[in-house]
Amino acid sequence: MIHSALNLSVQNILRDVAKEVVLPHYQNLKTADIEEKSPGDLVTVADKLSEEMLSEKLGALLPDAAIVGEEASAADPSVMDHLGDNQAWIIDPIDGTGNFAAGKPPFGMIVALSEENETVAGWLYDPLKDRLCYAAKGQGAFINGEKLSVSADPDGKPVAALATGFMTSEQRDKLLAAADGHYEIVDIPRCAAEQYPRLALGTNHISTFERSLPWDHAAGILFLNKAGGKAARWNGDAYRPADRKTGLLGASSPKLWDEAAERLGDVLSD
Repeated sequence: MIHSALNLSVQNILRDVAKEVVLPHYQNLKTADIEEKSPGDLVTVADKLSEEMLSEKLGALLPDAAIVGEEASAADPSVMDHLGDNQAWIIDPIDGTGNFAAGKPPFGMIVALSEENETVAGWLYDPLKDRLCYAAKGQGAFINGEKLSVSADPDGKPVAALATGFMTSEQRDKLLAAADGHYEIVDIPRCAAEQYPRLALGTNHISTFERSLPWDHAAGILFLNKAGGKAARWNGDAYRPADRKTGLLGASSPKLWDEAAERLGDVLSD
């Protein structure tokens, strides 16, 4: 069970780091402050500074927990070997870096706590809206302290935001063809810290992901599931942070998840 004091400490840390590092750099980055880790995958000086501060402050809360940050893992992939440890902090210092670097929303900060390869708590923070999404095992899902339950399924076509960027062109074409006519297709926010709240709030009803790195997804999956939605592997298996697998389906209700898995899942497993 995650104690309220730990939850509040993490929330305060996220807000402090946003105030001290993230927001001062927003719309204030120089060209030299932005790098490409790989084609199309950006990192900024704010990502690095934010992760350093988050790692230090979260590490002080639970000194025995491993620290698995996105940027630390990019520099040394062996950091990810600690995802199955007894406890691990999983950190995405700025999710949606492409948006952040372009000086536009959405972007967010994500922290998850895992225990023996199970996510037990997650925080998704939008500094511009001061929206703090939190979920924990045995506690439910909350936005700024208010408990959240997903809304009723839509009367019309469900709204689908389908992330296809890491699929092959064949996978992408099959997925979009299978979805055509059944869903209202909308643009993805290119930010998991925004996508999972959209599913939980019913702004979107279906979302697919091919790449499923733990700092992007561990906290959001827990948040959506605890709100009464469903996110899982295409075959229904639970998401585990240390599993080096791809492919995720999220939905604003288990019923919509089942329908989407049946309708869309086969095209990705061919």
